[in-house]
Amino acid sequence: MCANQHPKIPILFEDNHLLGIIKPVNVLSQEDASGDPDLLTLLKHDLKERYQKPGNVYLGLVHRLDRPVGGAMIFAKTSKAASRLSEAVRSRSFNKTYLAVVHGSPGVSSGRLEDTLLKDERTNTVRVVPQGTNGGKHAILDYNVLGQLTDGLSLIQVELLTGRSHQIRVQLSHMGCPLYGDQKYGAKLNKPGQQLALWSAYVGFPHPVTKEPVALVSTPPDEFPWNQWPKSLYDQAARSF
Repeated sequence: MCANQHPKIPILFEDNHLLGIIKPVNVLSQEDASGDPDLLTLLKHDLKERYQKPGNVYLGLVHRLDRPVGGAMIFAKTSKAASRLSEAVRSRSFNKTYLAVVHGSPGVSSGRLEDTLLKDERTNTVRVVPQGTNGGKHAILDYNVLGQLTDGLSLIQVELLTGRSHQIRVQLSHMGCPLYGDQKYGAKLNKPGQQLALWSAYVGFPHPVTKEPVALVSTPPDEFPWNQWPKSLYDQAARSF
């Protein structure tokens, strides 16, 4: 494990097989048609420089975070680790918990959402559709309300049980609680320029080689709307991961 930090990308965990980092907001997880800097390429360059590696550096993308989302993220430094982590994702022994600030509040303080989601590749949007819809994918998440404000915002902890595109954003919006700052699925309540309030707070899985549990924990930045709740609440949430 390494406690050192890249000047811009903090490192949470590192050994010969894995690299766990805090993804900055508004950075792509991997390269797309925009040509904007992406995390995978930046980290490969960093590894090449730090370890003075000749030739190409291998780094496997195990899971993705949407561009506006920040927080804990794991990469594989070997193809063996990548394969085993991908299997952990498929077998659901790869756990992901997020924190989100939403408009409104669910009718009950905790519960499970199950929906069928359909992605429109042309518009890069996802919507809830009836079960059995051709191309639809089953989506499940558990949520727990951690705190509410008088101005109508709520802090919610979300555990993803499936990994569908835009899943948290779509399911919470469909429930009537769109994320703060989400221009795509909550445009009526959000203003242009607001930062999407979704954070990868925990990633946990068995180490692909040693089988020991690995836990990456990351706290949202001290800025609005996250700073409307006390740090002790985030510390309490972290202890529950």
